[in-house]
Amino acid sequence: MARVLVTDDAAFMRMMLRGYLTEGGHEVVGEAANGKEAVDMYFIHQPDVVTMDITMPEMDGIEAVKAIMAKCPDAKIIMCSAMGQQAMVISAIRAGARGFVVKPLEKEICKLVSY
Repeated sequence: MARVLVTDDAAFMRMMLRGYLTEGGHEVVGEAANGKEAVDMYFIHQPDVVTMDITMPEMDGIEAVKAIMAKCPDAKIIMCSAMGQQAMVISAIRAGARGFVVKPLEKEICKLVSY
């Protein structure tokens, strides 16, 4: 199963993702509350997959994807966005994200992490 870094500025969403992923057999190696933390933690933990919120303080998800992909073009990042952020999701995919899921999330995220 995958080693996952969960990134979201909402503690509740991180907790929900952690629960879904661990129930699905994945290991959550870290949690980041913003894009800057995600970039730093990516290079510390070197996860198999990153779940990345788009709208966050300090550094948004798109900038974080760009920063990670600049140094690690094989990184697997899945964007998690709310409805109405389609243009931002497209920007994230162009920056290198491998996929996206729409909030509110469900347990099916475990299947996407396992791809």
